[in-house]
Amino acid sequence: MPKNVIEIPQRQKSGPIWTQQLRVAAHCRTSTSHEEQQNSLNNQIEFYMDYIQRNPYWQFVAVYYDTASGLRPNKRPGYQQMMRDCRKKKIDLILVKSLSRFGRDTLETIEQIRRLRTMNIGVYIETGGLNTMTVSDSIIDQYAALDQAESQSRSENIKFGIRHRMRSGKTLLNHTQFLGYTKGPDGVLQIVPEEAEVVRKIFELYIQGNGVRKIKKYLESHGIKTVTGKTEWSTSTIDRMLSNEKYIGQVLMQKSFTPDYLTGKKEKNSGQLAMYLVENAHEPIIDRETFDRVQERKGHIKHTVQMEWML
Repeated sequence: MPKNVIEIPQRQKSGPIWTQQLRVAAHCRTSTSHEEQQNSLNNQIEFYMDYIQRNPYWQFVAVYYDTASGLRPNKRPGYQQMMRDCRKKKIDLILVKSLSRFGRDTLETIEQIRRLRTMNIGVYIETGGLNTMTVSDSIIDQYAALDQAESQSRSENIKFGIRHRMRSGKTLLNHTQFLGYTKGPDGVLQIVPEEAEVVRKIFELYIQGNGVRKIKKYLESHGIKTVTGKTEWSTSTIDRMLSNEKYIGQVLMQKSFTPDYLTGKKEKNSGQLAMYLVENAHEPIIDRETFDRVQERKGHIKHTVQMEWML
């Protein structure tokens, strides 16, 4: 008798994910903590909370979120917590906007997706409408590679835009941890009078012959707090302040850069890329003569230390 082959179809979950009894979570992030990105993150969190809770078949677990690049796992506490909850079997389905949320590169993304599949946890990718529990490994591999390429392209476009702004003199500053200034309504740095007095005192003490350790002792003994509200000062912070060109109204941009997209690690720009010096960018706290005297003294001290070390 001829062989008779009967195909037994693979077992499928009943119906689409929208009509299954599932414990559902979501993950979202932004690459920076800038105000506009923070607003975007808040909107994402609100959207996913409402979206999950409106489905009568789903049980809302949580919306996990991070405000850092997905390339740096140590800066993704929300993502790490979500993975711990997956291992504790608290989640059946994860909603994400794109696969770039799931790893530093294509390989790690694929590994994480497959690890979740072994735990019977699906990932629904919004941009492609893909459910990782119902598509083949090859489709996930191709989609992850494409997603990384698009993510890298966006990163390069962002860098191009930033450098174009630099060339046109538009300053890009982190003003939240910058003693003496705050961001004005027009985006230009504005002097904070009380903090500016502290900055002037630091420069004055240095010109009078005090080193950074003595300045640190003076600030702490007088109860003067750092820009972040701490009572203890760092000598390295004081040293950097004494060389910060922003205190004379200038801004030097692209002091550092990120050569490798995958690692996300910044390096000091020692001539690999152009730098852009914007003069008269904002109102100075320190006059140019005082600033130059400080740089001259710092250079002399550095040279003396080097000579003593050589001897």
